[in-house]
Amino acid sequence: MLGRWRRLRDRWGRTLTLGVRALVLSAESRVFLVKHGYARGWHFPGGGVERGESFVAALARELKEEGNIELTGPPVLHGLYFYPRYSNCDHVALFVVRAFRQGAAPRPNREIVDCGFFALGDLPAGTTAATRARIAEVLHGEPAADLW
Repeated sequence: MLGRWRRLRDRWGRTLTLGVRALVLSAESRVFLVKHGYARGWHFPGGGVERGESFVAALARELKEEGNIELTGPPVLHGLYFYPRYSNCDHVALFVVRAFRQGAAPRPNREIVDCGFFALGDLPAGTTAATRARIAEVLHGEPAADLW
């Protein structure tokens, strides 16, 4: 219920919301994707930026929570996107992460029901159109979109 109230508040209260996502690329050019328990499809790991938190701190926290991934070097900001799916005030920053370590694959839980590294030519069925579009922007030089 609290989530529904927050979405209504954000939609009508004009509260700006900020999020982060990470295109994590392994040395073998494999991309890390997650499958949420509350949303369809495969996505980049990420989430909301909390009050008093920087984008990079939020990114590091989300990567640890969703993928047991620790940054070992600075992420590179690829772009900022308007994400009007849930609110007309939602924005997402996409970072490219190439310097990281993953001690062990995380165990599935309520939020992340599956995750893994996938070859770019063999992404899992259900990888979202937005995820595929961001990969094309970063790796194939496609023009960056304004909308997520």
